[in-house]
Amino acid sequence: MAALPACAQPAPVQSYEVVRTYPHDRQAFTEGLLVRDGQLYESTGLEGRSWVRKVDLETGAVQQQADLDPKYFGEGIVDWGDQIIQLTWQNGIGFVRDRATFAVKSTFSYTGEGWALTKDDRRIIMSDGTDELRFLDPKTLKETGRVKVTDDGRPVDQINELEFIKGEVWANIWQTDQIIRIDPKTGKVVGRLDLSGLLTPQEARRADVLNGIAYDAKADRIFVTGKFWPWLFEIKVAK
Repeated sequence: MAALPACAQPAPVQSYEVVRTYPHDRQAFTEGLLVRDGQLYESTGLEGRSWVRKVDLETGAVQQQADLDPKYFGEGIVDWGDQIIQLTWQNGIGFVRDRATFAVKSTFSYTGEGWALTKDDRRIIMSDGTDELRFLDPKTLKETGRVKVTDDGRPVDQINELEFIKGEVWANIWQTDQIIRIDPKTGKVVGRLDLSGLLTPQEARRADVLNGIAYDAKADRIFVTGKFWPWLFEIKVAK
């Protein structure tokens, strides 16, 4: 085993505060989550239960929905201009939808699995369940590069749902209550957020894992939820 860099140190772990709680559909196996112009967009997984929705943030009411063909297991989404881009898990195909109508405008392909998407101001960022982030050209959706994600010099895999927040990529780690904060230039984890305890023990028994991060850049609000969770939480990092 190669020696770790002398300067390598584990990323600090931070806690959270709940700012506000919103209703969330218990039937939603959440894969992707984003907020744009005050509207919540969500995608789900599982064959026959995969869809993209526009949801009223305050009430959780579904305003618009497009279902995937039952042969597809839906995954993460991201918006780019007037489009919503959606992944599937093991089908190797993604969908480009009109953001206003959800109609499929085109498809694209990729190797490996599709887990999640986010974006910075010039590219789309994708996770595939490994210890790498992929970068995609937003016009062609072709891969332009990758970066390996490490903490204390060690690879971090099972990277799931993504969000871009103030220059960092925030990522759920599948089957954990932690979100990691990644420097997209280096792949280094610069912080971890411990979100254990969001659900009561009774709520947790009926729910699946934490998954789903959305950032409202205009109002500087962070939202998180999980698969089959009854709530969407607005949180802030504790001082």
